Amino acid sequence: MATVTLNVVRGDAVSGASFEKYEVPFRDGMSLLDAIFWIREHVDPSFSVRYSCRSANACKECSAFVNGKPGYLCSIRAVPGSEVKIEPLTGRPWIKDLATALE
Repeated sequence: MATVTLNVVRGDAVSGASFEKYEVPFRDGMSLLDAIFWIREHVDPSFSVRYSCRSANACKECSAFVNGKPGYLCSIRAVPGSEVKIEPLTGRPWIKDLATALE
C-alpha cells in the first residue's frame, strides 16, 4: 500500500516545538488535511489543526507552511511516496501543533 510521510510540528508555546513523523496510507484524491484527519482518527486524537471547510463552509483556516511555502492544507494534494514538512504559519500567535490564532 502506498503511503505519504508527514513531518509535522507538534507542541505549544509552553512546551516548545518538535517535529513528529507520520506514515499515512495514501488514497486517491487525498489532501494533506485528509492525511492529518487520518492521524487524528488513527494515531493521536489530540493533534490540533484549524479548519472550517467541513463544518462551517468557510475557508482559509487550514493555512500552514508546506515544504517552506504557505498554502491551504485542504487544497494541496498528497503524493504517494512523498515526504512533506508541515509547519504552522508565522506572524500569528501559535496555539498548538498547526493551530494559530486568527487575528
